Amino acid sequence: MTTATRRYDLDWLRIIAFGLLIFYHIGMFYVTWDWHVKSDHASSLIEPLMRLVNPWRLDLLFFISGVATVFLAGKMSALQLAGSRFTRLFWPLLFGMLVIVPPQSYYEIVSDIHFSGGYLDFYGKYLTAYKGWCDHNGCLTVPTWNHLWYVAYLLAYSLIFAALWPALKRLPLQWATRLPAPVYFAIPIALYWFAQCILQPLFEDTHAFVGDWTVHAHAFGFFLMGATVARFDRLFDIARASRWFSLIIGLIAYAGVSWLRVAYYGGYLPLPKEAAWIIGTFAESCQAVFMIMALLGFARKHLSHVDTPLRRTLTEAIFPFYIVHQTIIVVAAYNLNRLHLPVVLEATLLVAITVTGCWLSYVIVRRLPLLRPFFGLKVNAKA
Repeated sequence: MTTATRRYDLDWLRIIAFGLLIFYHIGMFYVTWDWHVKSDHASSLIEPLMRLVNPWRLDLLFFISGVATVFLAGKMSALQLAGSRFTRLFWPLLFGMLVIVPPQSYYEIVSDIHFSGGYLDFYGKYLTAYKGWCDHNGCLTVPTWNHLWYVAYLLAYSLIFAALWPALKRLPLQWATRLPAPVYFAIPIALYWFAQCILQPLFEDTHAFVGDWTVHAHAFGFFLMGATVARFDRLFDIARASRWFSLIIGLIAYAGVSWLRVAYYGGYLPLPKEAAWIIGTFAESCQAVFMIMALLGFARKHLSHVDTPLRRTLTEAIFPFYIVHQTIIVVAAYNLNRLHLPVVLEATLLVAITVTGCWLSYVIVRRLPLLRPFFGLKVNAKA
């Protein structure tokens, strides 16, 4: 984005979305769902809050990435765009898989199967795709990208987009500005519902890229939608005008999904399971899309002209934060859990350690030109 076209509202939304993702992963330590390490205090207490953001948190990021990619594509050739995206995303992905992610796998096998070897013993096997770390849930696949799957998928989508860009930029998309407002809700809802209702039963989410069709439908679909609407204000104006309506409908849809879940597990579902699945996935689709539109609308209304030093700093820092955050969480969480602290104290310390660790990582890396490319930072930028 150039200075003249910089979308401060989307910068802030990207910061907020990544921030939510970091706290979501802290929450994964405390819920009953499977994760790399678990707290002795794990319960279902915060699961409703996690489910409130879960359907839309990553689709929003892919949508914003699609918008940003189009702004970037307007300033360079397709080849330059591909080179820029490759440099920005491939090296952090490779470095992350070799250096950042392995401690997560190490503490996972220490926690789950009580691995007693040292880290160097583990790391040698990690690099050689060892297949012997298994429990009742299956075997750990290494090397792995864990949370950096987002980077891998975004890299692939960006390169596909760069290859198609010479043809895409010639498409007459002005017709999209004349569509009725409900269409801007209906299309993403239909995409989300198709992914959840039709693809999800057939293709389990794996984040392994190959065969991960449900995730691709979500991620690439919202990426392309962001790329399609980036050059026009129509969707963002609709989002701003309907922001309160979208928020209310999104919360009502969330309440409906929650009720269906309680009714299902409580054994008093008043519908056949197939009908409940169709209705539930539609309600979740509405929850996701209306919440995304609400966030786009509130950001458009209140953050479009908010440019501060904090925005400029966090815009650069948030990607390094994302790269390191989950490893910091896993390492700190495992070791805090061994202290058997009260849950409030433990959680407070975990948040403090995560935020401080992310910030220190960024402060250190931005001053070391050799490390900057491995954290998605420009080499020639002022440190």
